[in-house]
Amino acid sequence: MKAVQITEYGGPEVLKYVDLPDPLAGPEQAVVEIQAVGVNFTDIYSRMGVNPPGLPWVAGVEAAGVVRAVGPGVDHVAVGDTVAYCSHPGSYAEQALVPAWRLIRMPEGLSARDGAAAMLQGMTAHYLCYDTYQVKAGDRVLVHSGAGGVGLLLIQMCKALGAYVFSTVSTEVKAELARGAGADQVILYTQQDFAAEIARATEDDGLQVVYDAVGKDTFDGSIACLAPRGYMVLYGQASGPVPSMDPRVLGNGSKFLTRPGLGDYTANRAELAKRAGAVLGWVKSGELKLRVEHTFTLSDAAEAHRQLAGRATTGKVILTP
Repeated sequence: MKAVQITEYGGPEVLKYVDLPDPLAGPEQAVVEIQAVGVNFTDIYSRMGVNPPGLPWVAGVEAAGVVRAVGPGVDHVAVGDTVAYCSHPGSYAEQALVPAWRLIRMPEGLSARDGAAAMLQGMTAHYLCYDTYQVKAGDRVLVHSGAGGVGLLLIQMCKALGAYVFSTVSTEVKAELARGAGADQVILYTQQDFAAEIARATEDDGLQVVYDAVGKDTFDGSIACLAPRGYMVLYGQASGPVPSMDPRVLGNGSKFLTRPGLGDYTANRAELAKRAGAVLGWVKSGELKLRVEHTFTLSDAAEAHRQLAGRATTGKVILTP
């Protein structure tokens, strides 16, 4: 099979399109013929060695396709099922060997492309606003990178829960996307001080929660935006890691800081199935709109990484074998 592999950490150029042996299913495993691959910032971090996965490494942690083989002990998926999964390495390939418990059967009417677009980012948005901080009607929230894959989904979910949503983006084109997802006030961080704008809009009362996947560039301003007992939810670092901080900066207002990850919110089959079922159900009903704006062939994975890292994309980025 063809796959995208790295044998050293570095820039997009270390992603090599290579031939590897076809996988074989062992106990409680399944072989999935990949039809669509989700590209995520975590792939970039791993490629760079920020979160070193070990070498050699087949990139990617999210995909969808058709089950081609199952090993002993697999009973909830069968050969021929269209399935999606995330949080397991090796998805930048024509085939992947996946623990069967991670596979979610796609609802009738949804495609593998929908699954690859919805699983990781949809479940991330879900745990952020349903569990890390439970958004309530009347809450004021800030979603950074509102035109990104998680941002567009998170805005929709927060609005469905009754929140007033602020969002930051870099361009007017991206601002229109965030507004289209339901954001009440969109701030161009390239032209405005988002913390000052939010202070003005809330009359210095602040926000109940900030969802921040940017990291270094937005961290201090995000903390400043919070109301007393507000939540700073740092779930990514697109601009780089946050420098060491004095925890006393949280003491002015008894603020909370958390650094969550999807793996801790899909730690077992029951939780994974419940969260994925909610997200895919909303996609099927039309309550949650996916945006897949950028599709690359598997052999062009390096270019996909360049564009995602350069913030030249909106919505979900997909690779197709």
